[in-house]
Amino acid sequence: MSLSPNNDGKSRMKKVVIAFAALVFVSGAEAKPTFISQNYSGVYACKGKNELVGDYEMTATLKLKRVSSYGRFGTYDYSTETENSVTYLGQAVADGNKLAMTYKLTEGRNADFSTGIAEIVKNPQGRWSFNNLYYEADDTGGNYGSEHCVMKTAPVKAVKKVPASKAPE
Repeated sequence: MSLSPNNDGKSRMKKVVIAFAALVFVSGAEAKPTFISQNYSGVYACKGKNELVGDYEMTATLKLKRVSSYGRFGTYDYSTETENSVTYLGQAVADGNKLAMTYKLTEGRNADFSTGIAEIVKNPQGRWSFNNLYYEADDTGGNYGSEHCVMKTAPVKAVKKVPASKAPE
Protein backbone atom coordinates (compact mmCIF):
# COMPACT_ATOMS: atom_id res chain seq x y z
CA MET A 1 0.00 0.00 0.00
CA SER A 2 1.50 3.30 -1.02
CA LEU A 3 0.64 6.77 0.16
CA SER A 4 -0.03 9.49 -2.33
CA PRO A 5 2.42 12.41 -2.24
CA ASN A 6 -0.31 14.64 -0.85
CA ASN A 7 -1.01 12.36 2.16
CA ASP A 8 2.73 11.85 2.79
CA GLY A 9 3.20 15.62 3.05
CA LYS A 10 0.33 15.95 5.52
CA SER A 11 1.76 13.14 7.62
CA ARG A 12 5.20 14.80 7.74
CA MET A 13 3.63 18.15 8.61
CA LYS A 14 1.69 16.58 11.51
CA LYS A 15 4.93 15.07 12.85
CA VAL A 16 6.72 18.42 12.60
CA VAL A 17 3.89 20.24 14.40
CA ILE A 18 3.77 17.61 17.17
CA ALA A 19 7.56 17.70 17.60
CA PHE A 20 7.54 21.51 17.73
CA ALA A 21 4.72 21.54 20.30
CA ALA A 22 6.56 19.02 22.48
CA LEU A 23 9.74 21.10 22.29
CA VAL A 24 7.91 24.29 23.28
CA PHE A 25 6.21 22.51 26.18
CA VAL A 26 9.45 21.01 27.52
CA SER A 27 11.44 24.24 27.18
CA GLY A 28 8.62 26.26 28.79
CA ALA A 29 8.51 24.09 31.89
CA GLU A 30 10.75 25.44 34.62
CA ALA A 31 12.13 23.39 37.45
CA LYS A 32 10.92 24.57 40.86
CA PRO A 33 13.65 25.81 43.19
CA THR A 34 14.39 23.38 46.01
CA PHE A 35 12.72 23.90 49.38
CA ILE A 36 14.97 26.19 51.42
CA SER A 37 12.71 27.32 54.22
CA GLN A 38 12.33 25.98 57.75
CA ASN A 39 10.54 22.65 58.12
CA TYR A 40 7.85 23.03 60.81
CA SER A 41 6.87 19.33 60.82
CA GLY A 42 6.02 18.00 64.25
CA VAL A 43 3.37 17.43 66.87
CA TYR A 44 2.10 20.51 68.71
CA ALA A 45 0.20 20.72 72.01
CA CYS A 46 -2.50 23.38 71.70
CA LYS A 47 -4.76 25.25 74.08
CA GLY A 48 -7.64 27.12 72.54
CA LYS A 49 -10.84 29.00 73.16
CA ASN A 50 -13.94 29.94 71.18
CA GLU A 51 -17.49 31.01 72.02
CA LEU A 52 -19.08 27.72 70.97
CA VAL A 53 -16.81 25.28 72.87
CA GLY A 54 -15.12 27.45 75.49
CA ASP A 55 -11.63 26.43 76.65
CA TYR A 56 -10.20 23.27 75.10
CA GLU A 57 -6.98 21.37 74.43
CA MET A 58 -5.96 19.48 71.31
CA THR A 59 -2.99 18.13 69.40
CA ALA A 60 -2.03 19.47 65.96
CA THR A 61 0.32 17.70 63.57
CA LEU A 62 2.16 19.25 60.62
CA LYS A 63 3.92 17.00 58.09
CA LEU A 64 5.88 18.61 55.24
CA LYS A 65 4.96 17.50 51.71
CA ARG A 66 8.35 17.86 49.98
CA VAL A 67 7.02 17.05 46.52
CA SER A 68 4.97 20.26 46.46
CA SER A 69 7.21 22.50 48.61
CA TYR A 70 9.71 24.82 46.97
CA GLY A 71 11.72 27.94 47.80
CA ARG A 72 10.20 29.57 50.91
CA PHE A 73 6.82 27.90 50.22
CA GLY A 74 6.08 24.78 52.28
CA THR A 75 2.98 22.63 51.98
CA TYR A 76 1.88 20.38 54.84
CA ASP A 77 -0.61 17.72 55.76
CA TYR A 78 -2.34 19.21 58.80
CA SER A 79 -4.42 17.29 61.30
CA THR A 80 -5.84 17.93 64.72
CA GLU A 81 -7.04 15.59 67.41
CA THR A 82 -9.37 16.81 70.14
CA GLU A 83 -9.46 15.82 73.80
CA ASN A 84 -12.23 13.33 73.00
CA SER A 85 -10.20 11.71 70.16
CA VAL A 86 -11.99 13.31 67.21
CA THR A 87 -9.56 13.81 64.31
CA TYR A 88 -9.88 16.48 61.64
CA LEU A 89 -7.77 16.33 58.46
CA GLY A 90 -6.66 19.27 56.38
CA GLN A 91 -3.75 21.12 54.89
CA ALA A 92 -1.46 24.02 55.64
CA VAL A 93 0.85 26.27 53.66
CA ALA A 94 3.78 28.27 54.95
CA ASP A 95 5.50 31.24 53.33
CA GLY A 96 8.58 31.67 55.48
CA ASN A 97 7.19 31.90 59.03
CA LYS A 98 3.60 32.75 57.99
CA LEU A 99 1.23 29.80 58.15
CA ALA A 100 -2.31 29.30 56.86
CA MET A 101 -4.26 26.15 57.61
CA THR A 102 -7.66 24.66 56.98
CA TYR A 103 -9.48 21.44 57.76
CA LYS A 104 -12.96 20.00 57.40
CA LEU A 105 -15.21 20.11 60.43
CA THR A 106 -17.98 18.15 58.71
CA GLU A 107 -18.14 15.73 55.79
CA GLY A 108 -20.28 15.73 52.70
CA ARG A 109 -21.18 18.11 49.94
CA ASN A 110 -21.73 21.13 52.16
CA ALA A 111 -18.76 20.63 54.46
CA ASP A 112 -17.89 23.26 57.05
CA PHE A 113 -14.25 24.28 57.41
CA SER A 114 -11.98 25.78 60.02
CA THR A 115 -9.53 28.24 58.44
CA GLY A 116 -6.71 29.85 60.39
CA ILE A 117 -3.68 32.06 60.07
CA ALA A 118 -0.58 32.17 62.26
CA GLU A 119 3.02 33.27 62.55
CA ILE A 120 5.51 30.64 63.72
CA VAL A 121 8.27 31.68 66.13
CA LYS A 122 10.69 29.90 68.46
CA ASN A 123 9.80 30.21 72.11
CA PRO A 124 12.46 30.75 74.81
CA GLN A 125 12.80 26.95 75.21
CA GLY A 126 13.79 26.61 71.52
CA ARG A 127 10.49 25.06 70.40
CA TRP A 128 8.40 26.23 67.47
CA SER A 129 5.12 27.82 68.52
CA PHE A 130 2.27 29.67 66.88
CA ASN A 131 -0.95 31.47 67.72
CA ASN A 132 -3.67 30.33 65.34
CA LEU A 133 -6.50 32.81 64.79
CA TYR A 134 -9.31 30.96 63.05
CA TYR A 135 -12.81 31.22 61.67
CA GLU A 136 -15.39 28.44 61.31
CA ALA A 137 -18.31 29.21 58.99
CA ASP A 138 -21.86 28.09 59.73
CA ASP A 139 -25.42 29.19 58.98
CA THR A 140 -25.52 31.60 61.95
CA GLY A 141 -22.54 33.85 61.20
CA GLY A 142 -19.73 31.54 62.18
CA ASN A 143 -17.45 31.07 65.13
CA TYR A 144 -14.09 32.70 65.82
CA GLY A 145 -11.37 31.38 68.08
CA SER A 146 -7.69 31.21 68.88
CA GLU A 147 -5.19 28.52 69.78
CA HIS A 148 -1.70 28.69 71.19
CA CYS A 149 0.34 25.71 69.97
CA VAL A 150 3.84 24.62 71.05
CA MET A 151 5.87 21.81 69.47
CA LYS A 152 6.02 18.92 71.94
CA THR A 153 9.74 18.27 71.45
CA ALA A 154 12.41 20.70 70.34
CA PRO A 155 13.44 20.37 66.68
CA VAL A 156 16.54 18.26 66.10
CA LYS A 157 19.48 20.37 64.97
CA ALA A 158 21.64 19.03 62.17
CA VAL A 159 25.14 18.15 63.34
CA LYS A 160 27.93 19.08 60.95
CA LYS A 161 30.62 16.44 60.60
CA VAL A 162 34.14 17.77 60.94
CA PRO A 163 36.71 16.01 58.75
CA ALA A 164 39.21 14.02 60.82
CA SER A 165 42.04 16.20 59.48
CA LYS A 166 40.42 19.32 61.02
CA ALA A 167 39.13 17.84 64.26
CA PRO A 168 40.64 19.26 67.46
CA GLU A 169 43.08 16.94 69.23
